[in-house]
Formats: sequence, C-alpha cells, structure tokens
Amino acid sequence: MRIAFLVPCLNEERALARVLADLASFGLPIVVVDDGSEDRTLDIALANHVRVIKHAHRQGKGRAVRSGWEALKAAGFDGLITLDGDGQHRAEDVAVVLEAAQRQPRSLVIGARVKDRQTQPAMRRAANRLADWSVSLAAGQPLPDTQSGLRYYPAAVLNLDGVPADHFVFETATLVEASRRLGTQVTFAPIRARYEPSLRASHFRPVRDLLMIVGYVIGAMLRFGIRRRPDEPPRSPSGGTRRGHAMEPPR
Repeated sequence: MRIAFLVPCLNEERALARVLADLASFGLPIVVVDDGSEDRTLDIALANHVRVIKHAHRQGKGRAVRSGWEALKAAGFDGLITLDGDGQHRAEDVAVVLEAAQRQPRSLVIGARVKDRQTQPAMRRAANRLADWSVSLAAGQPLPDTQSGLRYYPAAVLNLDGVPADHFVFETATLVEASRRLGTQVTFAPIRARYEPSLRASHFRPVRDLLMIVGYVIGAMLRFGIRRRPDEPPRSPSGGTRRGHAMEPPR
C-alpha cells in the first residue's frame, strides 16, 4: 500500500519546519499545498525538499486536499494522511494514525483528540461537541472528533465526486458521504489534544464554520435520513469499540 503525507497550509511559517522534520522520520513522500499563504510558508516547504503545490489565492482546506490528492493519484498512491501545518499534531500522533491505516487500509481513520480534551478552549470544545453529535447522526455511525485535521483517507473516499470543499465543510462532508454512499467504516485512533500558546490561532471560526457545517448536515439528513443512534460506541482500529465523549448529545 502506497501512502503519502499531505499538509495543507495557510500562513504556517511558525511551525511548518518542525512538522516537516517530524514527517521526514517516517520515510514516506510528503506533499505541501500552500493555499495562498502570505508569509514564508512556501520558502520553508521548498527548503525542506518536499513536493509543493501552490495556490495563487486562498481556496480553502478542502480544495487544498483535492489538489494534493490529484497529484498523488496520478502517481499511483492508494491513500494519504492529512495533517495541519500548525504543529498541533506531533510525530507520536501521526504514528498512531499511520499504524491504524496500515491495519485497515479501506477505513477512514481519524486521529481523535480524546486525550487531555479538557485543554481545549471552552467555546471550541462546545462547538466541536455539537458538530460531533450532529455529524454522527448524518453519517449514521458514531464519530468522536469530526473536526480533527489528522486523518487517513483511502483512495475510494478521496475519489468521491460531489463532496463540498468549502472551508471546513469538506472534512464533515467527507465523513458523511463516505459513510452513506460507500459504507466506509470510520475508525479512530486516540491522540492528545494540544492547545499550546506557541501554536497559531485556529483558522476555524466557531460561528461561521459551525453554521456552514450545520447547514450541510441538515441537507445530508434530508437526503440520507437517520440510520443509527449516535451514542453507539465507535469502532477502534483494533477492531473493538471505544466510547468517545463526543457521542453524548450537547448540553
């Protein structure tokens, strides 16, 4: 199975060099998609001798992932692992997701931030809980961290057409469309939640992006209906089940 790393970036000069150094230790190909950055992101990526795809203007994370996958698909890859360039995910987190992907190459694997989740800012945590609960309903299977940027996507999921790619809706839509249209099993690999002062502010905007996600989810429910209970324990990469806190209805 051929897997590559894909790092969609928007103004990530602060942490990108460390992220790329961590990924280099795995010996897998790395693609950086610079989504219209205005800082030194492009220079840092080029200095690290990875493949770089440059968007002249910001197109959003979903389109960045699409651009990277088109290049990797043409080169014969079977899937990719995405992670943000902000330094939130460390080598040990990537290793957990990579191991799960190698065991279950046809599953979509989420690096779920269920360890130390209390470190999340309160507003962000509340928004994520609401998103997790509603997206689980739309997907028809329980999902513990629908907004995590650390994921393994198999080729079948990436090749789905008609998946919205605007802003953060792409990550939600991919989970729902893969679950409902392909019957893809979504598994999760538990990782730490990291919200350190040294990390740049998230590009996620709780009000705007959550409203867009909710709008998509409502439309998906109308198309697909509600098939399974969202509080059913999610499946772990080991083949058992793991209960994620995000499966509880929002309070």
